[in-house]
Amino acid sequence: MSGVKENETMGSKPVEAAMKPGAHLANPAPLALGGFATTLLSVSLAMMNFRGVFAQTIFIGDLCFVAGIGLLISAQWEMVRGNTFSYTVLSAYAFFYGGYGVIMIPALGIVDAYGGYTPEYHNALGFFVLLWAVFNLFFLLASCAVNIVYILLFLTLELCLCFDAASSFAMADGLVETSANLMTAAGAFAFVSSLLGYYCVFNGLCQEAVPFSIPMGDTSRVWKRWCKKTTSQNSKSEKDMA
Repeated sequence: MSGVKENETMGSKPVEAAMKPGAHLANPAPLALGGFATTLLSVSLAMMNFRGVFAQTIFIGDLCFVAGIGLLISAQWEMVRGNTFSYTVLSAYAFFYGGYGVIMIPALGIVDAYGGYTPEYHNALGFFVLLWAVFNLFFLLASCAVNIVYILLFLTLELCLCFDAASSFAMADGLVETSANLMTAAGAFAFVSSLLGYYCVFNGLCQEAVPFSIPMGDTSRVWKRWCKKTTSQNSKSEKDMA
């Protein structure tokens, strides 16, 4: 009996692997998260005015190519593998990074269209970043069903975007010192978020290259139990009302 069960189990693995979409493809997450983290870390240092660097123009290559194109290509792999959450996140931030990089390209004249760094420009940039903070909020909520590291990553990223938008609005109002302080805070949260991104890269590579794994703080079981409990309570309440 035990021999039959072992054969059935061993024989079922190739079938399951064949049925799973994109099971034969390599995991694109380490490359995507590496590009995400490297670009965010570079920008965060400028946001904190580290070593006197304030202008982010030098990072256009990272924003448009490493993060923009890199994340977009990786997202297609996640789509084939059937990972909706990863596909959505990577695609969204590929476009965000790429769009943010395009804004800073002098030859396109986007800043000149506002007459330079005017209050209108800073308000427009604030709206751009703030609405991405709204979009990121959905990723933060969805990450609650994944793991603690993802929750912290999207939480720090959310705070970064909010402080960044607030900095632009403060600059539009002429509050230069306040704007600088808010930008520093945004850079600090971006710095932490990038380190969490590198942690995720290490986790992804460990699964493939080394015989051990690092903890991510899986929350899927807790989330499922909570959802199940909430659903049962709602059903009971509806029956009592009926």
